[in-house]
Amino acid sequence: MIADTVPSTGLVARIPGSKSLTNRALLLAAATRGVSRVRAPLVSDDTVAFRNALTELGVQVESSPLDEFWDVTGTGQGPTGRARLWCADAGTAARFLPPFAATGLGSYLFDGSSQLRGRPQRPLLEALRQLGADIEAGPGQGLPLLIRAQGLAGGEVSVDSSMSSQYLSGLLMAAPLTRRGLLVRARRLVSRPYVDMTLTLMRRFGARVDEDEDGSLRVASVPYATTDVVIEPDASTATYVFAAAAVTGRTVTVPGLGAGSLQGDLRFVEILAKAGAQVRVGQAETTVSGPRRLSGGFSVDMRDISDTFMTLAAIAPLADAPITIRGIAHARLKESDRITVIAENLRACGIEAVQGDDWIIIHPGMPQPARIACHRDHRIGMAFSVLGLAVPATITLDDPQCVTKTFPAFHTEMRRLFPWYALPAGGGPSSKEDDR
Repeated sequence: MIADTVPSTGLVARIPGSKSLTNRALLLAAATRGVSRVRAPLVSDDTVAFRNALTELGVQVESSPLDEFWDVTGTGQGPTGRARLWCADAGTAARFLPPFAATGLGSYLFDGSSQLRGRPQRPLLEALRQLGADIEAGPGQGLPLLIRAQGLAGGEVSVDSSMSSQYLSGLLMAAPLTRRGLLVRARRLVSRPYVDMTLTLMRRFGARVDEDEDGSLRVASVPYATTDVVIEPDASTATYVFAAAAVTGRTVTVPGLGAGSLQGDLRFVEILAKAGAQVRVGQAETTVSGPRRLSGGFSVDMRDISDTFMTLAAIAPLADAPITIRGIAHARLKESDRITVIAENLRACGIEAVQGDDWIIIHPGMPQPARIACHRDHRIGMAFSVLGLAVPATITLDDPQCVTKTFPAFHTEMRRLFPWYALPAGGGPSSKEDDR
């Protein structure tokens, strides 16, 4: 991490809790026997969908009056019975909950929005079938899928992780609930920091996990233990206010997100430092101060922090030379084909952007007024909102409410920090489908 001397003054951003940490903590708490407390959880479309799916599996989740914490009562085993689980747009629900359900006894039908139905599930289903799971999947081996659970014995399994690390994380979190534990081999793993996050949380809940020299992960069939977890601010979400500091010359601090963070996406500030920003990562906060103008002329591999590449791409036109982003092929399989969507929207703004299978090059230019096609993708909407902040009266969004997936108060917070920020409204509420 960068440790330049930057004073912790200026604007203080209020960033909600990490989606990745919230949903992992919910599942691990559900797999313990007893009550665990999840403090400062993110309350957003994705985490509410995840929580609701857990309650359908028989897990009790009780909220404090203002959602300062959620108390999760687990049974120490997989679920039993029958349930229909609605994952909405939440990829974590569709990838983390099927392995958990497969360790139980019963019949579980998973479904989601048309957007989620289009996201790949095949590697996860193939791995579960290697372990003996009885699964009936939808077209293309995606949602909807039916799991007829009879528990999992465990053993050895190989999972193709080239499209998403979530398949591996889902298998790992379910592993202590198998009868013999699990030896997992991940092939072509992307986004390794998210797997490290999973392993750290598992160990906090008492899991015994070892890594072999070849990278294989061994998880013992040892029961999880109840614990309390404090959810950090979301590092992926923080990239938007850090980028806003970088393009406006302001100083922004995010408390609660520091050198000990579990989230690899905090490494985004290293790229901002490369682009000329001053960055200080302390023990309990991170501060970014913007330069007069961003420096370009570099290439960066964002394979491990691909959820942040859109933030960099959206502000790249403001740099003094082209910026190349590499290693992001798997970003085509997220809520949208993010490489193509970024390129098309930049071109709509009059910016030259050239893309390849796993890369994009953005050239400097003065953005022209444009209506951004969000494709119901929260990260597209938030990233281009930062560009609109730097070049006022330029950007509108066709779906400003898409941000509710992970940061419902995004536009309000941006306006609080930057009073000239205008809600980039170009359409009505997000058309998220409830086609259950």
